[in-house]
Amino acid sequence: MNRNYEKTVGKNIRRLREKRNFTQEQLSAKLQINGCDITRSALAKLEVGQRHLYSDELKMLKEILDVSYDDLLT
Repeated sequence: MNRNYEKTVGKNIRRLREKRNFTQEQLSAKLQINGCDITRSALAKLEVGQRHLYSDELKMLKEILDVSYDDLLT
């Protein structure tokens, strides 16, 4: 994946998380409860584009944040 694109996706995740008033800890806990093994640290790396986003994580983020794939990816 393109590094700049990963940063854009990460910024979108952070913006949408903050819009829902979730901390990184809260969102990572919700992801874990729903079967995505992701720590707060890994979520932080996602948000700054230092970690790849897996398809199961993308799907769960869409559901938990109640947004479209476009909201996350563009």
